[in-house]
Amino acid sequence: MPGTLPPSARQDMEGGEKMALTHKATVMDEKGIMQALRRIAHEIIEHNKKIDDVVLVGIRSRGVPLAKRLQEYLNEIEGSAIPLGILDITLYRDDLTERQEQPEVHITDVPFELDKKHVILVDDVLYTGRTIRAAMDALIDLGRPATIQLAVLTDRGHRELPIRADYVGKNVPTSRSERVEVKLKEIDGSDQVDILEQTKD
Repeated sequence: MPGTLPPSARQDMEGGEKMALTHKATVMDEKGIMQALRRIAHEIIEHNKKIDDVVLVGIRSRGVPLAKRLQEYLNEIEGSAIPLGILDITLYRDDLTERQEQPEVHITDVPFELDKKHVILVDDVLYTGRTIRAAMDALIDLGRPATIQLAVLTDRGHRELPIRADYVGKNVPTSRSERVEVKLKEIDGSDQVDILEQTKD
């Protein structure tokens, strides 16, 4: 996602018209997020026999701090540095021609070769799957990974493309009138995941 958009606005763009959002429930707190990321780190190690061939790539914006936290946990467990890259998918979005405002493009920084690597793509919310499709297109333009795996903090369902996550912090069943908002300390000053209910302005 473009780095300037909050997660609620991002999901509005994927799902349709703008709506007012009110808080309905908090489904993950700081401790829950930490536990979910630690579990995902262990699952990544279990799934990938040669961790030396694993690299992390965070999708801007909230996928980046999540990827950095995963990197810390993986390094802590394995005792070796896992490379980390940052991916901006603004120009790969399939709704780019439909957007009225000028898109704000940020820097993609993947300072290592992707060829024959096992790429762990990291994002905060998995929804329609269109963001991940755009991210995979962007990755393929940078190299030819051995595999692309997906780690998300939350999966809210309602897929429009045949995309699934390999590692999920928490499945959060929602209706289409609800939104999942992830807040992270690095960007928002606190860690929590909320469900917001959508009402017409």
